[in-house]
Amino acid sequence: MQETLRAADILARRLYAEGCRYAFGMPGGEVLTLIDALEKAGITFVLIKHENAAGFMAEGVHHMDGAPGILVATVGPGAMNGVNVIANAEQDRVPLIVLTGCVDAAEAETYTHQVLDHRGVFAPITKATFTLDKDAANVIADKAVAIATEGRAGPVHIDVPISVADAPVVAKEVRRVAPSAVAPAGPDLETARGWLAAAERPLIVAGLDVLKDNATDALRNFAETYSVPVVTTYKAKGVIPEDHALALGGAGLSPLADKQLIPLLAEADLILSIGYDPIEMRTGWRDPWDPHLTNVIDIHAAPNHHYMHHATLSFIADTGAALAALSDGVAPRQTWIDGQIAKTKEALATAFPTDEDWGPGAAIATCRAVLPPETIATVDSGAHRILLSQMWTCPAPKTLLQSSGLCTMGCAVPLAMGAKIGAPDRPVVSFSGDAGLLMVAGELATAAELGQNTIFVVFVDSSLALIELKQRQRQMDNKGVDFAPHDYAAIGRAFGGHGVTVNDRAGLETALKDALNADRFTLIAVEIDRKAYDGRI
Repeated sequence: MQETLRAADILARRLYAEGCRYAFGMPGGEVLTLIDALEKAGITFVLIKHENAAGFMAEGVHHMDGAPGILVATVGPGAMNGVNVIANAEQDRVPLIVLTGCVDAAEAETYTHQVLDHRGVFAPITKATFTLDKDAANVIADKAVAIATEGRAGPVHIDVPISVADAPVVAKEVRRVAPSAVAPAGPDLETARGWLAAAERPLIVAGLDVLKDNATDALRNFAETYSVPVVTTYKAKGVIPEDHALALGGAGLSPLADKQLIPLLAEADLILSIGYDPIEMRTGWRDPWDPHLTNVIDIHAAPNHHYMHHATLSFIADTGAALAALSDGVAPRQTWIDGQIAKTKEALATAFPTDEDWGPGAAIATCRAVLPPETIATVDSGAHRILLSQMWTCPAPKTLLQSSGLCTMGCAVPLAMGAKIGAPDRPVVSFSGDAGLLMVAGELATAAELGQNTIFVVFVDSSLALIELKQRQRQMDNKGVDFAPHDYAAIGRAFGGHGVTVNDRAGLETALKDALNADRFTLIAVEIDRKAYDGRI
């Protein structure tokens, strides 16, 4: 006998089957049935203070369990509050299912309060947008999951009319067959194998597709077998442990790092762009190599429509399967026999010293030394992000989470909270600038309500430091970048956590050790001098 459910139940059950266990949002009358259906399906709904933060919490969980994130927003202002994080998910390749409530179409013909075209707003910043229909609920639910997770992942929006959410639907299994991993073949593959066999100075630039394809082990084995050094984008940090002799760390925003890495690209005789998505990179990475002078092999999930770089050979393929095919029958050889890779690692270490008495670099070095290797870190946008992304060594992937494509402020705190939900037994630390923390300070109350002992580190200099630096570099007057000092430790305590202010290494070390064993979250306000990032990023 076929089971009759509500349309909202069909959607919720499909998301549960995909591995989703949490949804985040702010309820309104239009999404009550959705929330009820999610809970009945086994998906816990987490109440937040703002929909933008809800989306980042959903992303944080996704990075831990691999399932799509779920953002729930009510009609009108609730949905609009999610615009930033949905655009972020599109640029950062995050599979995010966005569920919004809406009034019924017939009702909207004569009722205008809070009524607007959600799908029209979200269409440019999602992979797809649907209106749930009771007769197609099974198909729409499966389509949403498939589109969000296939290829380069991204957000998918489903508008759910009030009456449709409650409409009875006959449950039936609708599930697409997941595509098999695609590997290169044919003459181009033979050419690529020949280049690999002959390469004396090969170099890998690795990106997000490696994580999406679960190809971390394949990449590391390939790099070790053929002695190929690895540069990663920021979000791919850790695909090879960053204390490895072949690891050259992350790249994307730091001119100091680029000063060492860009010349190395010019010295390479073979560049393997493996899952590399240049949406993370600054303008200095536009055409960083000449495919007419250097053999460049691009292995990626989507055709090159960005034109940030070009390749000599291009394979639209699964990165793990492609590396296996490329290495088949190719014997290893010695590479970079002049010791240039070790010299570059040393130059990078010198550019980002860990032995300063105090300042943002000293604070980052102290945090990395005190916190366990398995710690999950998140970082907000700003000058501190550029520095931390170079200095924070990752022993494994997904141990430093950030907004790299859209570079949105206010992401670190909710990302950390989501990661803690997804990995409750691991230490989690968030790094924010003081301006970014102020954007999402209300979510500290959510952290207290969830009983988390997440650590929130806030760099305090009462300025938009990165923008102020750019302002000075352009010889402009100081305008619109400074704000009043605040007692951030007191803010942490006011929202139910511990709060402490530090201004030296010893104080920070003590605060971190206390925070690791705390019964609730800890906010550590790290006071640094104005202009502390000058010459450091």
